[in-house]
Amino acid sequence: MIITLLGYMGSGKTHVSKILSDKINFKLFDLDKEIFRRNKATISEIFQSRGEIYFRKLEREALEEILATQENIVLSLGGGTPVYYNNMELINSNSTSIFLRASINTLVERLSKQKEKRPIISNVSNEDLPEFIAKHLFERNVYYNRAQYSISTDAKTPEEILQEIIDKIYL
Repeated sequence: MIITLLGYMGSGKTHVSKILSDKINFKLFDLDKEIFRRNKATISEIFQSRGEIYFRKLEREALEEILATQENIVLSLGGGTPVYYNNMELINSNSTSIFLRASINTLVERLSKQKEKRPIISNVSNEDLPEFIAKHLFERNVYYNRAQYSISTDAKTPEEILQEIIDKIYL
């Protein structure tokens, strides 16, 4: 079984995927870390040297390989992964997909503290961040909402989110 966590950056995918994989004893894959491992370059470096389209091609290749496995895996996606190619169809046909949903206020609070690690928002001022996130979410929610399950992460501990995931997929 493959459980795929998706959502906007800052929604909790990386942290929740770690505790979920530990709890259910599944192997953990973080798609961005897998791309880094394969290419010996950070996402920011790939964006700067080769551009976003090249990065999305690498991302798709890694996604296809991971989803083709027969192992028990928790897969944490990058925020943009569901938007490109027919990635959501691929994700839904090869895994159980869960959208970790967070409000704009929650995302602004989390992301304003980690902008330097996020190439897409690194040059967005804190003043403009809410509007940027709102526009981005509007575009991406069409894809995120295709996930088989949706869980709000606002005002919840990682353990509460973990329990909701387990309740949904193991009923």
